[in-house]
Amino acid sequence: MPHTPAPPTSGDGRREANVAAVLRAVLDHGPVSRSAIARSAGLSPAAVSRQCTDLARIGLIREVPELVASGGVGRPQIPVDLTAGDGGGPVAAGIHIGVPRSTFCLADLRGRVLSRGGFRHEGVPAAELPDAVGRALAAFLAGRTVGGPLLGVGAAVGGWVDPATGTVVRHDALGWHQYPLGAGLRRHTGLPVRVDNHARAVAQSELLFGRPAARRSLLHLFVGNVVDAALAIAGVVHRGPRSGAGDVAHLPVPDSTAVCPCGRTGCLEATASDTALAHRAFTRGIVPEPSASLVVDAAAAGDRRADALLRERARAVGRAAGLLLDVLNPDLAVITEQSSLLDPEYLEEIRTAAIGHSVVCDDPQRIVGPHAGPAALPVAAATVLLNPLFRSPLQALGDATS
Repeated sequence: MPHTPAPPTSGDGRREANVAAVLRAVLDHGPVSRSAIARSAGLSPAAVSRQCTDLARIGLIREVPELVASGGVGRPQIPVDLTAGDGGGPVAAGIHIGVPRSTFCLADLRGRVLSRGGFRHEGVPAAELPDAVGRALAAFLAGRTVGGPLLGVGAAVGGWVDPATGTVVRHDALGWHQYPLGAGLRRHTGLPVRVDNHARAVAQSELLFGRPAARRSLLHLFVGNVVDAALAIAGVVHRGPRSGAGDVAHLPVPDSTAVCPCGRTGCLEATASDTALAHRAFTRGIVPEPSASLVVDAAAAGDRRADALLRERARAVGRAAGLLLDVLNPDLAVITEQSSLLDPEYLEEIRTAAIGHSVVCDDPQRIVGPHAGPAALPVAAATVLLNPLFRSPLQALGDATS
Protein backbone atom coordinates (compact mmCIF):
# COMPACT_ATOMS: atom_id res chain seq x y z
CA MET A 1 0.00 0.00 0.00
CA PRO A 2 1.53 3.37 -0.95
CA HIS A 3 2.07 5.73 1.94
CA THR A 4 0.74 9.22 1.20
CA PRO A 5 2.34 12.07 3.16
CA ALA A 6 0.11 13.62 5.78
CA PRO A 7 -1.75 16.74 4.69
CA PRO A 8 -0.77 20.00 6.38
CA THR A 9 -2.45 20.84 9.68
CA SER A 10 -4.35 24.02 10.43
CA GLY A 11 -2.80 26.72 12.56
CA ASP A 12 -5.33 26.56 15.41
CA GLY A 13 -5.00 22.83 16.00
CA ARG A 14 -8.71 22.07 15.63
CA ARG A 15 -8.26 19.93 12.56
CA GLU A 16 -5.53 17.87 14.25
CA ALA A 17 -7.73 17.42 17.32
CA ASN A 18 -10.68 16.31 15.19
CA VAL A 19 -8.58 13.83 13.22
CA ALA A 20 -7.22 12.42 16.48
CA ALA A 21 -10.72 12.09 17.92
CA VAL A 22 -11.89 10.17 14.86
CA LEU A 23 -8.85 7.89 14.84
CA ARG A 24 -9.27 7.13 18.55
CA ALA A 25 -12.97 6.34 18.01
CA VAL A 26 -12.03 3.86 15.28
CA LEU A 27 -9.43 2.31 17.60
CA ASP A 28 -11.99 1.94 20.39
CA HIS A 29 -15.01 0.82 18.37
CA GLY A 30 -13.93 -0.26 14.90
CA PRO A 31 -15.20 -1.58 12.60
CA VAL A 32 -17.60 1.30 13.12
CA SER A 33 -19.93 3.46 11.04
CA ARG A 34 -19.27 7.14 10.45
CA SER A 35 -22.48 8.05 12.29
CA ALA A 36 -21.32 6.12 15.36
CA ILE A 37 -17.96 7.89 15.16
CA ALA A 38 -19.76 11.24 15.10
CA ARG A 39 -21.64 10.35 18.27
CA SER A 40 -18.55 9.04 20.01
CA ALA A 41 -16.26 11.92 19.03
CA GLY A 42 -18.86 14.67 19.37
CA LEU A 43 -18.35 15.84 15.79
CA SER A 44 -20.72 16.58 12.92
CA PRO A 45 -21.21 13.89 10.24
CA ALA A 46 -19.61 16.22 7.70
CA ALA A 47 -16.53 16.69 9.88
CA VAL A 48 -16.22 12.94 10.42
CA SER A 49 -16.47 12.34 6.68
CA ARG A 50 -13.64 14.83 6.04
CA GLN A 51 -11.40 13.32 8.71
CA CYS A 52 -12.08 9.77 7.49
CA THR A 53 -11.07 10.85 4.00
CA ASP A 54 -7.77 12.24 5.34
CA LEU A 55 -7.11 9.17 7.47
CA ALA A 56 -7.82 6.83 4.57
CA ARG A 57 -5.56 8.85 2.28
CA ILE A 58 -2.60 8.45 4.63
CA GLY A 59 -3.31 4.76 5.12
CA LEU A 60 -4.45 4.65 8.75
CA ILE A 61 -8.05 3.53 8.17
CA ARG A 62 -9.92 1.67 5.46
CA GLU A 63 -13.52 0.97 4.56
CA VAL A 64 -14.84 -2.51 5.29
CA PRO A 65 -17.64 -2.97 2.70
CA GLU A 66 -17.89 -6.71 3.36
CA LEU A 67 -19.47 -5.92 6.75
CA VAL A 68 -22.42 -3.97 5.27
CA ALA A 69 -25.64 -5.74 6.15
CA SER A 70 -27.67 -6.75 3.09
CA GLY A 71 -31.36 -6.03 2.73
CA GLY A 72 -31.33 -2.81 4.74
CA VAL A 73 -33.46 0.25 4.04
CA GLY A 74 -31.83 3.36 2.63
CA ARG A 75 -28.23 4.02 1.71
CA PRO A 76 -25.94 1.53 3.46
CA GLN A 77 -23.27 2.86 5.80
CA ILE A 78 -19.90 1.31 5.06
CA PRO A 79 -18.00 0.84 8.33
CA VAL A 80 -14.37 1.84 8.69
CA ASP A 81 -11.58 0.22 10.67
CA LEU A 82 -7.88 0.66 11.29
CA THR A 83 -5.76 -0.66 8.45
CA ALA A 84 -4.46 -4.04 9.57
CA GLY A 85 -0.70 -4.53 9.55
CA ASP A 86 -1.02 -8.02 8.08
CA GLY A 87 -3.15 -6.50 5.35
CA GLY A 88 -0.50 -4.05 4.21
CA GLY A 89 -1.19 -1.36 6.82
CA PRO A 90 1.48 0.65 8.62
CA VAL A 91 3.42 -0.99 11.46
CA ALA A 92 5.59 0.17 14.32
CA ALA A 93 8.81 -1.45 15.46
CA GLY A 94 9.36 -1.87 19.17
CA ILE A 95 12.50 -2.66 21.15
CA HIS A 96 12.59 -3.31 24.87
CA ILE A 97 16.14 -3.18 26.17
CA GLY A 98 16.49 -5.33 29.26
CA VAL A 99 19.51 -6.30 31.32
CA PRO A 100 20.19 -9.82 30.00
CA ARG A 101 18.44 -9.45 26.63
CA SER A 102 16.48 -7.18 24.35
CA THR A 103 13.23 -8.07 22.60
CA PHE A 104 12.01 -6.73 19.25
CA CYS A 105 8.59 -6.70 17.65
CA LEU A 106 6.55 -5.39 14.77
CA ALA A 107 3.09 -4.30 15.88
CA ASP A 108 0.07 -3.02 13.99
CA LEU A 109 -2.06 0.00 14.86
CA ARG A 110 -3.95 -1.99 17.49
CA GLY A 111 -0.76 -3.03 19.23
CA ARG A 112 -1.05 -6.60 17.94
CA VAL A 113 2.30 -8.32 17.52
CA LEU A 114 2.97 -9.47 13.95
CA SER A 115 6.50 -10.76 14.52
CA ARG A 116 9.03 -10.98 17.36
CA GLY A 117 12.75 -11.36 17.77
CA GLY A 118 15.37 -11.11 20.47
CA PHE A 119 19.02 -10.55 21.23
CA ARG A 120 20.89 -11.85 24.28
CA HIS A 121 23.59 -9.41 25.33
CA GLU A 122 24.50 -10.60 28.79
CA GLY A 123 28.24 -10.11 29.20
CA VAL A 124 28.58 -7.50 26.43
CA PRO A 125 30.60 -4.56 27.84
CA ALA A 126 28.60 -1.40 28.52
CA ALA A 127 30.64 0.58 26.01
CA GLU A 128 29.88 -1.92 23.23
CA LEU A 129 26.26 -2.62 24.13
CA PRO A 130 24.55 0.30 22.31
CA ASP A 131 26.06 -0.59 18.93
CA ALA A 132 25.44 -4.31 19.47
CA VAL A 133 21.76 -3.69 20.23
CA GLY A 134 21.43 -1.26 17.31
CA ARG A 135 22.92 -3.74 14.85
CA ALA A 136 20.67 -6.53 16.12
CA LEU A 137 17.57 -4.34 15.73
CA ALA A 138 18.60 -3.29 12.22
CA ALA A 139 19.07 -6.95 11.24
CA PHE A 140 15.63 -7.83 12.64
CA LEU A 141 13.99 -5.04 10.62
CA ALA A 142 15.91 -5.91 7.45
CA GLY A 143 14.50 -9.42 7.59
CA ARG A 144 10.87 -8.48 8.15
CA THR A 145 8.28 -10.17 5.96
CA VAL A 146 5.06 -8.71 7.40
CA GLY A 147 3.38 -5.35 7.50
CA GLY A 148 3.23 -2.34 5.24
CA PRO A 149 4.99 1.00 5.73
CA LEU A 150 7.29 1.07 8.77
CA LEU A 151 6.46 4.17 10.80
CA GLY A 152 9.55 4.12 12.99
CA VAL A 153 10.90 2.64 16.21
CA GLY A 154 9.64 2.88 19.76
CA ALA A 155 12.23 2.02 22.42
CA ALA A 156 11.53 1.23 26.07
CA VAL A 157 14.21 0.79 28.72
CA GLY A 158 14.35 0.82 32.51
CA GLY A 159 15.91 3.48 34.69
CA TRP A 160 15.69 7.25 34.33
CA VAL A 161 14.79 8.16 30.75
CA ASP A 162 14.19 11.59 29.23
CA PRO A 163 11.76 11.17 26.28
CA ALA A 164 12.20 14.76 25.14
CA THR A 165 15.84 14.14 24.21
CA GLY A 166 15.74 10.36 23.73
CA THR A 167 18.36 10.04 26.47
CA VAL A 168 18.88 7.36 29.09
CA VAL A 169 19.85 9.62 31.98
CA ARG A 170 20.76 6.75 34.30
CA HIS A 171 20.57 2.97 34.04
CA ASP A 172 23.05 1.56 36.53
CA ALA A 173 22.52 -2.10 35.59
CA LEU A 174 23.44 -1.42 31.95
CA GLY A 175 26.16 1.08 32.82
CA TRP A 176 24.46 3.81 30.79
CA HIS A 177 24.60 7.42 31.96
CA GLN A 178 23.48 10.29 29.74
CA TYR A 179 23.42 7.89 26.77
CA PRO A 180 21.61 9.27 23.65
CA LEU A 181 19.67 6.08 22.88
CA GLY A 182 17.33 7.67 20.33
CA ALA A 183 20.19 9.04 18.24
CA GLY A 184 22.04 5.73 18.41
CA LEU A 185 19.08 3.70 17.17
CA ARG A 186 18.38 6.24 14.41
CA ARG A 187 21.97 5.86 13.24
CA HIS A 188 21.58 2.09 12.90
CA THR A 189 18.07 1.98 11.42
CA GLY A 190 17.64 5.26 9.55
CA LEU A 191 14.15 5.54 11.08
CA PRO A 192 12.40 7.98 13.42
CA VAL A 193 12.89 6.82 17.02
CA ARG A 194 11.03 7.65 20.22
CA VAL A 195 12.29 6.56 23.65
CA ASP A 196 10.66 6.25 27.07
CA ASN A 197 10.96 4.44 30.38
CA HIS A 198 9.46 0.95 30.21
CA ALA A 199 7.10 1.45 33.18
CA ARG A 200 5.61 4.54 31.55
CA ALA A 201 5.49 2.72 28.20
CA VAL A 202 3.46 -0.15 29.68
CA ALA A 203 1.15 2.37 31.32
CA GLN A 204 0.61 4.13 27.99
CA SER A 205 -0.04 0.77 26.33
CA GLU A 206 -2.78 0.13 28.90
CA LEU A 207 -4.30 3.54 28.17
CA LEU A 208 -4.35 2.94 24.42
CA PHE A 209 -5.21 -0.74 24.18
CA GLY A 210 -6.16 -1.99 27.65
CA ARG A 211 -9.09 -1.88 30.03
CA PRO A 212 -11.37 1.21 30.11
CA ALA A 213 -10.74 1.75 33.85
CA ALA A 214 -7.11 2.59 33.05
CA ARG A 215 -8.20 5.85 31.43
CA ARG A 216 -9.62 7.08 34.71
CA SER A 217 -6.54 6.39 36.82
CA LEU A 218 -3.78 3.81 36.60
CA LEU A 219 -0.83 2.63 38.64
CA HIS A 220 1.73 0.43 36.92
CA LEU A 221 4.38 -1.41 38.94
CA PHE A 222 7.21 -3.05 36.98
CA VAL A 223 9.27 -5.75 38.69
CA GLY A 224 12.26 -7.05 36.73
CA ASN A 225 15.98 -6.51 37.08
CA VAL A 226 14.92 -2.88 37.50
CA VAL A 227 11.92 -2.01 39.68
CA ASP A 228 10.01 1.14 38.84
CA ALA A 229 6.46 2.49 38.50
CA ALA A 230 4.23 4.84 36.54
CA LEU A 231 1.07 6.77 37.32
CA ALA A 232 -1.58 8.00 34.88
CA ILE A 233 -4.53 10.26 35.71
CA ALA A 234 -7.35 10.96 33.25
CA GLY A 235 -5.42 9.30 30.43
CA VAL A 236 -2.17 11.23 30.97
CA VAL A 237 1.00 9.54 32.19
CA HIS A 238 2.77 11.62 34.84
CA ARG A 239 6.46 12.31 34.12
CA GLY A 240 7.40 14.91 36.71
CA PRO A 241 10.24 17.43 36.42
CA ARG A 242 13.01 16.14 34.14
CA SER A 243 10.90 12.98 33.57
CA GLY A 244 12.10 11.60 36.89
CA ALA A 245 8.80 10.23 38.23
CA GLY A 246 8.37 6.54 39.03
CA ASP A 247 11.52 5.66 40.98
CA VAL A 248 10.24 3.24 43.62
CA ALA A 249 13.41 1.12 43.93
CA HIS A 250 13.83 2.21 47.55
CA LEU A 251 10.19 2.01 48.60
CA PRO A 252 10.22 0.14 51.93
CA VAL A 253 8.61 -3.30 51.80
CA PRO A 254 6.85 -4.24 55.06
CA ASP A 255 8.57 -7.17 56.83
CA SER A 256 11.53 -7.27 54.39
CA THR A 257 15.05 -7.50 55.81
CA ALA A 258 16.88 -7.58 52.45
CA VAL A 259 20.04 -5.47 52.50
CA CYS A 260 20.15 -2.78 49.82
CA PRO A 261 23.31 -1.27 48.29
CA CYS A 262 22.01 2.10 49.52
CA GLY A 263 22.77 0.96 53.06
CA ARG A 264 19.20 0.44 54.22
CA THR A 265 17.18 -2.75 54.53
CA GLY A 266 13.84 -3.69 53.00
CA CYS A 267 14.04 -1.61 49.81
CA LEU A 268 11.74 -2.89 47.07
CA GLU A 269 14.38 -3.50 44.40
CA ALA A 270 16.73 -5.26 46.81
CA THR A 271 13.80 -7.40 48.00
CA ALA A 272 11.91 -8.27 44.85
CA SER A 273 13.96 -7.64 41.70
CA ASP A 274 14.86 -10.42 39.28
CA THR A 275 18.47 -9.95 40.31
CA ALA A 276 17.63 -10.51 43.99
CA LEU A 277 15.40 -13.49 43.15
CA ALA A 278 18.07 -15.11 40.99
CA HIS A 279 20.75 -14.62 43.64
CA ARG A 280 18.61 -16.24 46.34
CA ALA A 281 17.76 -19.18 44.11
CA PHE A 282 21.39 -19.71 43.14
CA THR A 283 22.73 -19.53 46.71
CA ARG A 284 20.09 -22.04 47.82
CA GLY A 285 21.06 -24.45 45.04
CA ILE A 286 17.72 -24.20 43.24
CA VAL A 287 19.24 -23.16 39.89
CA PRO A 288 22.70 -23.77 38.41
CA GLU A 289 23.28 -20.09 37.65
CA PRO A 290 21.69 -16.85 38.86
CA SER A 291 18.79 -16.45 36.42
CA ALA A 292 15.21 -15.43 37.21
CA SER A 293 13.98 -17.21 34.08
CA LEU A 294 15.52 -20.46 35.31
CA VAL A 295 13.66 -20.04 38.61
CA VAL A 296 10.38 -19.61 36.73
CA ASP A 297 11.16 -22.63 34.56
CA ALA A 298 12.03 -24.73 37.61
CA ALA A 299 8.76 -23.83 39.32
CA ALA A 300 6.81 -24.69 36.16
CA ALA A 301 8.57 -28.08 36.11
CA GLY A 302 7.37 -28.80 39.64
CA ASP A 303 10.29 -27.67 41.82
CA ARG A 304 8.62 -26.77 45.11
CA ARG A 305 11.58 -24.72 46.30
CA ALA A 306 11.42 -22.52 43.20
CA ASP A 307 7.65 -22.21 43.58
CA ALA A 308 8.04 -21.17 47.23
CA LEU A 309 10.61 -18.54 46.27
CA LEU A 310 8.34 -17.09 43.58
CA ARG A 311 5.42 -16.97 46.01
CA GLU A 312 7.64 -15.23 48.55
CA ARG A 313 8.58 -12.65 45.91
CA ALA A 314 4.94 -12.23 44.87
CA ARG A 315 3.91 -11.49 48.45
CA ALA A 316 6.67 -8.88 48.77
CA VAL A 317 5.48 -7.25 45.54
CA GLY A 318 1.93 -7.32 46.89
CA ARG A 319 2.91 -5.65 50.15
CA ALA A 320 4.66 -2.86 48.24
CA ALA A 321 1.66 -2.54 45.91
CA GLY A 322 -0.57 -2.20 48.97
CA LEU A 323 1.41 0.87 50.07
CA LEU A 324 1.11 2.43 46.62
CA LEU A 325 -2.61 1.65 46.48
CA ASP A 326 -3.13 3.53 49.74
CA VAL A 327 -1.19 6.57 48.57
CA LEU A 328 -2.61 6.78 45.04
CA ASN A 329 -5.91 4.81 45.16
CA PRO A 330 -6.04 4.20 41.39
CA ASP A 331 -8.97 2.67 39.56
CA LEU A 332 -6.60 0.03 38.21
CA ALA A 333 -3.23 -1.31 39.33
CA VAL A 334 -1.24 -3.18 36.68
CA ILE A 335 1.62 -5.42 37.81
CA THR A 336 4.27 -6.52 35.33
CA GLU A 337 6.22 -9.38 36.94
CA GLN A 338 7.56 -12.41 35.11
CA SER A 339 6.02 -15.30 37.04
CA SER A 340 2.55 -13.74 37.30
CA LEU A 341 2.55 -13.09 33.54
CA LEU A 342 2.87 -16.83 32.99
CA ASP A 343 0.90 -18.30 35.90
CA PRO A 344 -2.19 -16.63 37.43
CA GLU A 345 -1.50 -18.28 40.81
CA TYR A 346 1.34 -15.83 41.42
CA LEU A 347 -0.92 -12.90 40.54
CA GLU A 348 -3.33 -14.20 43.19
CA GLU A 349 -0.46 -14.15 45.71
CA ILE A 350 0.21 -10.51 44.79
CA ARG A 351 -3.46 -9.61 45.09
CA THR A 352 -3.89 -11.30 48.46
CA ALA A 353 -0.84 -9.60 49.95
CA ALA A 354 -1.81 -6.21 48.50
CA ILE A 355 -5.36 -6.34 49.85
CA GLY A 356 -4.08 -7.59 53.18
CA HIS A 357 -1.78 -4.57 53.56
CA SER A 358 -3.98 -1.90 51.95
CA VAL A 359 -6.37 0.23 53.95
CA VAL A 360 -8.33 1.71 51.02
CA CYS A 361 -8.44 -1.14 48.47
CA ASP A 362 -10.51 -4.21 49.21
CA ASP A 363 -11.21 -5.30 45.61
CA PRO A 364 -8.60 -7.73 44.25
CA GLN A 365 -9.97 -7.31 40.70
CA ARG A 366 -8.47 -3.81 40.63
CA ILE A 367 -5.05 -5.51 40.56
CA VAL A 368 -4.33 -7.06 37.16
CA GLY A 369 -1.56 -8.08 34.80
CA PRO A 370 -0.89 -6.11 31.60
CA HIS A 371 -3.41 -6.59 28.79
CA ALA A 372 -0.73 -7.90 26.40
CA GLY A 373 0.39 -10.65 28.80
CA PRO A 374 3.89 -12.02 28.12
CA ALA A 375 4.21 -9.66 25.13
CA ALA A 376 3.70 -6.62 27.38
CA LEU A 377 7.21 -5.18 27.03
CA PRO A 378 7.68 -5.30 23.24
CA VAL A 379 4.09 -4.04 22.77
CA ALA A 380 4.81 -1.21 25.22
CA ALA A 381 7.92 -0.31 23.25
CA ALA A 382 5.91 -0.08 20.03
CA THR A 383 3.37 2.04 21.91
CA VAL A 384 6.08 4.63 22.56
CA LEU A 385 5.86 5.31 18.82
CA LEU A 386 2.12 4.69 18.36
CA ASN A 387 0.90 6.94 21.18
CA PRO A 388 1.94 10.19 19.44
CA LEU A 389 0.28 8.89 16.28
CA PHE A 390 -3.10 8.58 18.00
CA ARG A 391 -2.65 11.89 19.78
CA SER A 392 -1.65 13.89 16.68
CA PRO A 393 -1.92 11.73 13.54
CA LEU A 394 -1.09 14.32 10.93
CA GLN A 395 1.84 15.78 12.86
CA ALA A 396 3.25 12.35 13.75
CA LEU A 397 3.15 11.16 10.16
CA GLY A 398 4.58 14.46 9.00
CA ASP A 399 7.51 13.96 11.40
CA ALA A 400 7.97 10.37 10.22
CA THR A 401 8.07 11.30 6.53
CA SER A 402 10.11 14.48 6.84
